[in-house]
Amino acid sequence: MAEKPRGKPPADKDRKESGRLGEDDRGNVTWQWSEDNEDLLADNELGKLERIRALQDPSLELADEPEKMNAPPKANPRGLKDGYNPYESGQLGKAEWKKKRNLKQLSEWIELKKKLEKKDE
Repeated sequence: MAEKPRGKPPADKDRKESGRLGEDDRGNVTWQWSEDNEDLLADNELGKLERIRALQDPSLELADEPEKMNAPPKANPRGLKDGYNPYESGQLGKAEWKKKRNLKQLSEWIELKKKLEKKDE
C-alpha cells in the first residue's frame, strides 16, 4: 500500500476559516468558532453539521486492515527482560512455565524428614 504524501490538505476556496485555538476562563485550550460564519454558530442541525464539516480533515482516511485485527498477538520475549515498550508491543510471556509444586506433598515430606531426624537422636 503506497503511503500518501503528508502535508496541508488541499485548500477549498469556498471554505472559510472555522476558528482558532483559544483559552477559556479556567485556562483550558478550546476551539473558538469564527464569528464570521453564522452557520457555524447556529444552534440547530445545520449548525451541528457545519461544525462537524469544518473540523474534518479531507487528507485523512480510515484504512481497514481485517487481517491484522483478527491475528493473534505476536510474541515479545524481550519484553520481560527489557521492560514494556509500546512500539514493540506483543504478548509478554515465557515460552515455558515452571511446573507448579504440590505444597501438600512438600509439607508431608518436611514432616517425614523431621520425624526421621527425631528418631536418629
